[in-house]
Parts: sequence; structure tokens; C-alpha cells
Amino acid sequence: MTIELISVIVLVLIGVVLIIIEVIFVPGTTVVGIVGFLCAVGGIYLAYDNFGNQTGHILLAVTFIVTVVILIISFKSGTWNRFALKGSIKSKVNEGKKAELSIGDVGKTTSALRPIGKAEFNEKIFEVTTLSAYLVADKKIRIIKIERNKIIVEPLI
Repeated sequence: MTIELISVIVLVLIGVVLIIIEVIFVPGTTVVGIVGFLCAVGGIYLAYDNFGNQTGHILLAVTFIVTVVILIISFKSGTWNRFALKGSIKSKVNEGKKAELSIGDVGKTTSALRPIGKAEFNEKIFEVTTLSAYLVADKKIRIIKIERNKIIVEPLI
């Protein structure tokens, strides 16, 4: 094999692999897809330039067909399903815990509230929201409102 033929084959293979990676793993137009497309086009251009129109046409057709077939097989076979996230979170924040709290309860922040963070009331941790922009950790707070699963607090002075 000549160096030109090896260059053409390597460029086209790299291009096809990068295009498939783009479509399957990195959806959207990103650098991976653009580089893959440029590699494939560069390899096909070298085939036209070094081996003539007939070889260039054949390589162009084969590259297109192989790319489409690989994409169809990979999507239909379900191979990529093992990479997909199938689980879902069905619980809600502070679900079933608000009965333990009432307006006016005093606690302290366990994390910074920006404006959402964690706070401790009755030795239990809850996710809380403050009306101010920022509260530091270990700050005394009081519950001013409870709506559904949202606990709204204010700092104690």
C-alpha cells in the first residue's frame, strides 16, 4: 500500500468514527462532528486528487453508505440504551417532613443559603429558601412561611 492510500483510508475512518460519536454521544453541532466531517471530506478529496474521479466517486459512495448503515444499526439494535439514564427521582424535597415544622420554629443554617440551602430544625436537615440574597452557614434563622414543600426562612438578628 502506498502512503496516499493509507492517508485516505485513515482520514475517512477517523471522520466516520467522529461523526458517529457526534451523533450518538455528543448531540448537537460540536467540534467533534465538525472535525469528523472535515477528516472525511479531506480523505475523499485526497482520493479524488491522487486516484482520479472513479476512485473518488466510489469512496464517496462507500463512506456515505457505511456511515448511514452504522448509524441505523446502532440505533435499531439498542446498543446505546445501556448508556442512557433510565431511572427517575420520584420523591420531592422535604416531602412528608413539613408536619414536623411550624411557622416561628428557630434553627440554624448548615450551608450557605444562596438563596436556597440546608438548615437544621429539631436535629433534622431540611432544604430551605431565604428571601434575602445570601446567608452564611451557622446563622440562626426562623421559619416565616411553609408552602407545600418549600420552607421560607429569615435570619434572626
